[in-house]
Amino acid sequence: MATYAIGDIQGCYASLKALLKQVSFASDDRLWLTGDLVNRGPKSLDVLRFVMDLGDQAQTVLGNHDLHLLAIYHEATQKSPGKTLKQVFDAPDRHELLGWLQQQPILIDSASLGCVMTHAGIPHIWGLEQAKGYANEIEAALRGRHYLEFFCAMYGNEPANWSDSLSGATRLRTLTNYFTRMRFIAADGSLEFDANAGLESQPAGFAPWFKQPRQQAMERRIITGHWAALGLYEDELVSALDTGCVWGNRLTARRLEDGKIFSVSSCEHE
Repeated sequence: MATYAIGDIQGCYASLKALLKQVSFASDDRLWLTGDLVNRGPKSLDVLRFVMDLGDQAQTVLGNHDLHLLAIYHEATQKSPGKTLKQVFDAPDRHELLGWLQQQPILIDSASLGCVMTHAGIPHIWGLEQAKGYANEIEAALRGRHYLEFFCAMYGNEPANWSDSLSGATRLRTLTNYFTRMRFIAADGSLEFDANAGLESQPAGFAPWFKQPRQQAMERRIITGHWAALGLYEDELVSALDTGCVWGNRLTARRLEDGKIFSVSSCEHE
């Protein structure tokens, strides 16, 4: 049995199937998916159906595109779903699919694998237990009676700096931004939202979130996606696996038991 962590799929269903074929994915294997199952790629609906049908064989965290899909579904934003998400809303099983998606976690932790996964990472200002507690707050809001309030207040860049004194919708929006939108961060924990290219786009006073010295030891390898322009990045603590499949690059997996990397060229751009 092996566990494969896969970077952002974003509707690239053919590439996902090709990658699973390459690793000889078996019925006793497991998937960890870094979020952003949907959007931009041509087959978001197929990806959702496939992952949901895997049941306990697959675990995914929520990414910013997944949350955006849910916000549109609940009419918490006036933004258009666009062509690639419209297929989900036109599907007869959309309520089942999106109900399932809304139940997915923000963070997955495995002591046995020595890994923790969130879509964008875990900032240096938090330890593992803090991050798990903050993720639980978002998950409770998504699964609770007042989920619509969460989605209505989810969008926005303020405040850009975490404080445990934050409360209500402001607190949840800020936590969501750290877990699903973080790239560059300042030493004091302030997020920068405009720079979304590679490391060469680093703004003055900021660094990639994984380059800031951690204020608490992290007992796990952090598995993430989200930052396509970064490409595959690995160091002693972090594995960033979004390698821009939806942009015509590659879809990448890491076998968590031994760290072996697998990838396929984007089938959607052949």
